[in-house]
Order: sequence, then structure tokens, then C-alpha cells
Amino acid sequence: MVECPACTKQVQSSKINDHLDSGCETFIIDNPPASSPSSSTFASTQANGSLSATQKRPASSFFQTPSSKRQATSNGILTPIVNGAVGSSKANPGVKRSYSEGPGHGSSDDDAGATTSAGTTTGVEDVPSVSRSPITKRIRTKTNRVAPLAERMRPDNLDGIFGQELVGPNGVLRSLIETNRIPSMILWGGSGTGKTTIARCIANQAGSRFIEMNATSSGVAECKKLFADATNELALTGRRTIIFCDEIHRFSKTQQDVFLRPVEAGTITLIGATTENPSFKVVNALLSRCRTFTLQKLATEDIKRILARALQSELPFTSSTPPQPLDEEFLAYLANFADGDARTALNLLEIAISLANRGEVTKEDMKASLTKTLVYDMSGDQHYDAISAFHKSVRGSDPDATLYYLARMLQSGEDPLFIARRMVVIASEDVGLADSSMLSLATATFTATQQIGMPEARIPLAHCAVALTLAPKSTRAYRGLNNAFAALREPGVAALPIPIHLRNAPTRLMRELGYGKEYKYNPNYKDGKVKQDYLPDDLLSRKFLEDRDLGTEIDPDLVMEDA
Repeated sequence: MVECPACTKQVQSSKINDHLDSGCETFIIDNPPASSPSSSTFASTQANGSLSATQKRPASSFFQTPSSKRQATSNGILTPIVNGAVGSSKANPGVKRSYSEGPGHGSSDDDAGATTSAGTTTGVEDVPSVSRSPITKRIRTKTNRVAPLAERMRPDNLDGIFGQELVGPNGVLRSLIETNRIPSMILWGGSGTGKTTIARCIANQAGSRFIEMNATSSGVAECKKLFADATNELALTGRRTIIFCDEIHRFSKTQQDVFLRPVEAGTITLIGATTENPSFKVVNALLSRCRTFTLQKLATEDIKRILARALQSELPFTSSTPPQPLDEEFLAYLANFADGDARTALNLLEIAISLANRGEVTKEDMKASLTKTLVYDMSGDQHYDAISAFHKSVRGSDPDATLYYLARMLQSGEDPLFIARRMVVIASEDVGLADSSMLSLATATFTATQQIGMPEARIPLAHCAVALTLAPKSTRAYRGLNNAFAALREPGVAALPIPIHLRNAPTRLMRELGYGKEYKYNPNYKDGKVKQDYLPDDLLSRKFLEDRDLGTEIDPDLVMEDA
């Protein structure tokens, strides 16, 4: 008989497949025999250390593990007893199990012993399975203590997650989780906003098999193996598998395509986490099969709550007020430092606790010891968001905001030539005809930045940025060009014939056809003025360049402020 891997009941070994097909309801042995020839053989083996070579090993079970894999591990699979000793360091070359042997084979009727190369037989007994040995518990506890504070403070349920309305009491995602209708999803948010924590809470509440992987260290072969295991798990036990793929945007298009079939068929529930915009980094076919949830950057108050909970956990005070210098004001200081990143805040708190344990460390000393790492991705959203804010501050004639974003980009290591190129564009797009000298200043700034480099290049960059901000603005040229492009999108406009008197006539044939014949050369006339049309006939009444430098709309907020 063997132990069923689905219901863990004893079943006739020859009827195990029929038992599984029946939903684990038939061929169950209610009262398995307490002893058998194999058990007596095993007892004899432990007493004498060996058996005669004439004794034969009975047929093995389908669910018995090969001997080469029956080793002690820290997850609770104990070392078999060999020759009366647990975990013998000597290998047993004579023991060879068949492919059909599986984990159910142990102290049952089918396991009598194993024959060694010397002709003797050694008893092999499975010690009753336990979830975790005491040694493993001690190891896990020690590992948990040395884990970073941010890892130890991860909540186990959705109620412990702060700052994300998606999993709040009335959140959409929470409603799906509580009704056990968890879809495949992409969690998009910045670092430290709770993507991994939410995925683990989903797995805990759903009771599903949970597999965590990272796109930076996984490949297609590993993914396909996980899909096969998920298929077997679903067919054997009916339990679904949730695969959490962190940094899913690091997978190439081909690697992401591997998820399409398992996700569509429901073999797995995919939870992908990314800090990049999934519209650009995740293939459309996978996006259409997943729900995209955007996680907001945590507010300062939410991070303060997280820090207070962590501080209470690390330092269990008798009073509700923590001692100096780890007071509420200092936690607010750390929360502002974190810039919406709970992981950064907890890491800073862990450093602060270490400094406080040294004794005689003031709050000012701790603030001086903590340095902020600016959150800036040179190729991600931060890169484009910062330059966008810089450009709009110049356009809005706000020199303070302009200098702030300029300093923020330079401090974060942004390419100064990238900023200089954008200011050349601003000089024509936003200042334009109102002060054409700004274009010369911007191109000169680009050349200066290219020649001298950082850190000195920050000075001409600031010079040009402030000059552009304070300069009058005109978008006439920019809007006029856009109007011309809009006309070209109209049917037939792009194919209108060029007026014959404006055409080039480099050959005699073209001159004989009349190309350029009626053209009036403006410098030959007084003040260069002539009566001559330059647009195609169908566009003679169209105007692309407007008379006004800026728009005509009135901001209602300004009206309310004036009132």
C-alpha cells in the first residue's frame, strides 16, 4: 500500500490511479496492518546490521523517492536510517530504486530493504513526516532576525497595508480578493509602494500555491517548468498556482510571450510587478490578458504610521511615547526623506536605531549621519517626468521651480547635454519670436556645456534656464507650424501641385515648359514688394501663422483669486 499524495490516506498500491480518478473516495485501506514481513525484516536489519544476500526486495511503489534523492534537507525531509544510524555519511552504492518509486514509499509493506554491493541488505525507514524540524525552526528564526527591517515588517494581511486605496476597505482589488475572483494582474508603482507585499497577502488569503520569481534571474526554461508543475498541481489537488514575477519589465518580448498561453488558459494566476510604465514595457498581448492596477506613492502620513509600527515592534516601550531621539518629529523627518518609499524609510529607521543604541547620539547627529538617496531612474519615468516639469516651469515663467528641477536633475546624475538640448527647443518653442536672441544663448549654452563639462557646466545651464524663464513668451512660430501640419492631414492637400512660377528650372526643357517664367524676383523691386501668390490655388485663403503670440483663454482660478 502507499500514501495518496492528494488525501494522505493509505491506498492499495495497484489501485492508486483508480483512487485518484475517483476523487480519493475508493480503494482506501482504513486499518493498515501494524506489521508485515517488510517491517520485521527492517527490525531485524536494525538489530543485526545486515541481512542475507538471498533475501529479495519486493516490488517498489509508484510514489517512492529514488534513493539518490532521499537526503536530509532543512525543509523537514529527514535523513533515512541506514544500517541503524541516521544520516550516515557513507553512500550506499548498492541501493538503486526504480523510476516508479515515489515519496509514499517508506515503512509500508512494499519496503523491505535494500541490497548493498556486498550482498547484504540495509533497512531504510521513513521517519514520520513533520512540517519542520527543531533545527530548521532555529535556523529560520535566526534568518528572520538578520533580515532587513523592511522585510521583517511586511504585513501578513491586507489590513496592515497603508496608503493604497486599491486594497483598502472599499478597494476594487480587495473586493476581487475577498470574493476569490483573483485575476492575472500587473501591479505598477514606484519602489516601496507595496507590490510584493500585496502579492504575498493575496496568496495567503487565497490559499493558493505561491511561487515568487524575479525576471532578472529567471529564464524561459524555468518558467516552462513552473507552468508544468502548476498544471500537475491543478489536476492532482485542484489547487491553483499564483506566480509573482517581480521586475517583469526586464523580460524581453519573447520571454513575456511565454506567459500568454498559461495565463489565458487559467493554468496560473500571474501577478507581475513593475516600476516602469507597462504600456511601454509589457507586450500588448499580455496586457490584454491582465488587469493593470496602479499603486500610488505613499503619503508622508502613511509612512509615519509604518515607521511607528516598526519602532514599536523593534523597541517595545512601556509608554506610548518613544524616547529621544526617536520621537515623532524624527519619524516625520524620516518620512519626508523617504519620498513615498516605505522600504527607504524603514532602512533609514534601522540605521537610526543602530545609532541610537550606541548612546549619547543627538537627533542632529543622527540627521547628519543619514543621507538621502535620490530616487531617479536615468531611463525610466523619473527621467522624463523631471525634464517635463523643468520645461513646464520655464514655460510658466517660474524661476524658483526651474532652478529646483534643474538642480534635482544635475544632483541625480542627469546628462547635462540632455538638459541643454531641451533648452534649445524651449528657446524656439516657447520664447520664439518674442526674443529671438534666446536661441543664440541656448545654442551657446549647449556648446559651453559640451566643452567644459560638469561640475562647472551647471553655471551656464542655470544662466540660460533663468534667462529663458524670465524672457517674454511667444508660440506664434510653433503654432503656425502645427497649423501647417494639420492642413497636410486633410485629403489631397499634401498632393497639391506647386505653382508653376515657383518651380525650379535648371534645364532648358523645364524653362521651355514655363517653369519659373512668371516669377518676380523680389530684390529687383522697390522695398522688395510685388503682387505674387506663393500658395497653391486651393490654399490661397488659408492662414497658418496667427497674429497673437499666446492664447486667449482665461484661467478661472485667476479670476477667483482676483475676486
